[in-house]
Amino acid sequence: MTSTDSTTESPIRPIPEAQVSEWDYEADVVVAGFGVAGAAAAVGAAQAGADVLVLERTGGWGGAAAMAGGFIYMGGGTPLQKACGFDDTVDNMKAFMKAALGPGVDEAKIDLYCEGSVDHYHWLADDCGVPFKESFWGEPGWEPPDDDGLQYTGGENAAPFNSVIPPAPRGHVPQMKDKHVSSEKGGGYMLMKPLTDKAAALGVRSEYDMRVQTLIVDTDGRVVGVQAKQYGKTVSVRALKGVVLATGSFAYNKTMVESYAPRLINRPAASIEEHDGRAIRMAQAIGADLAHMDAAEVAFFSDPQMFIRGILVNGRGQRFINEDTYPGRVGQAVLFENLNEAFLVIDEASYEVAMTTQTSTPQLRRRPTWVAETVEELESDMGLPAGALQSTVELYNRHAVNGEDPLLGKKTEWVKPIGTPIAAIDLRGMTGGFTLGGLRTSTASEVLHVSGQQIPGLFAAGRCTAGVCAGGYASGASLGDGSFFGRRAGQSAANGG
Repeated sequence: MTSTDSTTESPIRPIPEAQVSEWDYEADVVVAGFGVAGAAAAVGAAQAGADVLVLERTGGWGGAAAMAGGFIYMGGGTPLQKACGFDDTVDNMKAFMKAALGPGVDEAKIDLYCEGSVDHYHWLADDCGVPFKESFWGEPGWEPPDDDGLQYTGGENAAPFNSVIPPAPRGHVPQMKDKHVSSEKGGGYMLMKPLTDKAAALGVRSEYDMRVQTLIVDTDGRVVGVQAKQYGKTVSVRALKGVVLATGSFAYNKTMVESYAPRLINRPAASIEEHDGRAIRMAQAIGADLAHMDAAEVAFFSDPQMFIRGILVNGRGQRFINEDTYPGRVGQAVLFENLNEAFLVIDEASYEVAMTTQTSTPQLRRRPTWVAETVEELESDMGLPAGALQSTVELYNRHAVNGEDPLLGKKTEWVKPIGTPIAAIDLRGMTGGFTLGGLRTSTASEVLHVSGQQIPGLFAAGRCTAGVCAGGYASGASLGDGSFFGRRAGQSAANGG
């Protein structure tokens, strides 16, 4: 992978304030990064009355968020959920997130996130002007192919969760005309555009091509600014009340990935090369604590409209997950539990149906690798041990005639006996993802020292922090977590920590 190790580019140790002879810029609150967390922090701080300056490494706002599908994970009874006919409660949202995003979730963060979710929806929609269409997309898929506003994005309506926690869709995606999935015209753009417009309207200033290098601290250990490089020149930026770090993950830092999340070596996805972990290293240099550095979201590069209609098997020909769950759970299961090996076994009739369905990811539809008249023949062609795939298909079909899947709990509507002709699609290595771990922060988005105490003057949000996801993932958790705790970071910084 193309990656960087920003720690070798320039000194990362903190700079004593006494060594700063001149401040090139100054603001109450200085925000590093103008993606979703930085934009939300800027708006939150400005709404709290602070003078705000955003430093962005690239030539414009947006970050990875602007290119994302745009899901924001919200629930507990949002207006969009109600308009689409879904009942949800704060308690059910809490229960699902604690079950699906662990193990080891920060329960206090999830509690606050869920309790504030409806208010966060109103802040985004009413205060900031993020548009949501009152329509639900209920088909399998990574995201709606059109401008529908709501979708299941975490496996809430699938085993093992749907039998113990009342399911509700919580993936809220901004409406956008002429949307192009996985590009700069995705739903994420229509989250970022209103947020940055709101920031500008509130008087937030921004400086681009500003690459933050290290923190500046006073004699008491309080963060009072940052040093950065702008057009090759070293500049000092003073923060009168606080610094907010919001510069993204470490998915493109080769050394950090190898050290903390080696399962993602050579497979970054849904992130950008600016995600080099610099902010994490800067805060580490003054004693910041870390959490869940091995956690990762994992995309599975196959169209859900296809694999939901067949069975996924591992390198031993065995099923390992219910195919109707959130595709991110499938990706994690493939990479983390099955040696990054997976095959889709599907009969001709189901394959043809799948190819006619509407999808947001037609590029992930693949032609069969092997085609055979019998399961025994397919098994041999795939190089599996005799009987391995046959026993898997026989067991599945035995119960599928009754619309049941007692082994893994696939819903009846997707359970159908596998007939012939039969095919298999080779999906080995079809995974990629981004890191979920980072700086340990409080519910007020304060960066915490390894001692457990707040580092004065330093706040953080977004993928440079360990947020609501500790291991598992749901689409929308990054933009939801980043915007929710980004807003809190800005408010906390504006209040002087």
